[in-house]
Amino acid sequence: FALFVVSCTQDNIDSVIKSYTPEEFDIISGSLDLPEGTFEYKNPELPAHFSSGGFLGSSVTNHGATLGRVLFYDKRMSANNTKSCASCHEQKDGFAEPRALSEGFDGGETRRNSLALGNVRFYYQDRGFFWDERANSVEEQVRQTVSNHIEMGMDLTILPGKFENIDYYEVLFKKAFGTSDITTDKIANALSQFVRSVISSNSTFDQAMVADNKTWNMDGNFSTYTIQENTGKQLYAHHCQSCHGNVVFLGRSNANNGLDVEYDDNGIGELTNNPSKNGFFKVPFVRNIALTGPYMHDGRFETLEEVLDFYSTGIQPHENLHQFLRNPDGTPKRMNFTQEDKDALIAFFHTLTDDEFTKDEKYADPFK
Repeated sequence: FALFVVSCTQDNIDSVIKSYTPEEFDIISGSLDLPEGTFEYKNPELPAHFSSGGFLGSSVTNHGATLGRVLFYDKRMSANNTKSCASCHEQKDGFAEPRALSEGFDGGETRRNSLALGNVRFYYQDRGFFWDERANSVEEQVRQTVSNHIEMGMDLTILPGKFENIDYYEVLFKKAFGTSDITTDKIANALSQFVRSVISSNSTFDQAMVADNKTWNMDGNFSTYTIQENTGKQLYAHHCQSCHGNVVFLGRSNANNGLDVEYDDNGIGELTNNPSKNGFFKVPFVRNIALTGPYMHDGRFETLEEVLDFYSTGIQPHENLHQFLRNPDGTPKRMNFTQEDKDALIAFFHTLTDDEFTKDEKYADPFK
């Protein structure tokens, strides 16, 4: 009986964990630190408060996201093999970058701060990507980033050739798409699958939602929060939620938040040549915000305290300033946060940090 149980248990384990033939895994494991079975990217276990939304776009598969993970960390995605997607979206920093502006493949500096990746299927849904929302899908975002003359500088027509005749890519493309031939569309698709699969769901905030059996709304206090954290949560709900959303889902898509009276970079207005949209930029999400500084489209604020100082006394009277940031007479609001208010808000922001997310192996660099 004992031998029977051991044998059946071993058979079940083998059937669950092995996604490659021994020959395929020998090829993969020579260069990559991937498990014999794929991680669960397609149907991750998420808390109940995530269940009321989410937009996958093109479907995510475990093998597709696995291939995308490898490509995400591969510097051959850039023209001179010096930059990968992960160069500007670092896992330890909530898939953002701790620089105001990123350094491109040839040493040039990008124009804007790198937006954090993660939870795009919940935050962005069918809304535009980049600060000026010029891309309508993750796939389009991937193509534009890789081919950008400053960021990665890659000619998309020759990109597939860089991965041909690499034995582990032959295995990974075949697993993901059924054949080992490599195309730009497949590269963009796989990268998009990985980006869509990157989900943070185990912050202190999420744990508190589960403990109190809360849905997505921000009403009331959390029983597991400190007084200061609950105060910060209430301040966030009153002052920030209307634009930045309820931490699970994003609120407004874009807005002018009065950074300047005259902008050097007009954002969506510049893209669309529409003066009424000057100074409009994508509203970023706040999950893992304590990790994703510096802040704003140009990375002008190093710390969360600087951000709160701006909203407290520094909003500028731009003609396109959003109505939520105006007084009834049209002048910019002065939220006049006290130091106690700022400390409470920052304490709340730190509850949105998901330490497990920043160390999760399934999102990490797979190259040995």
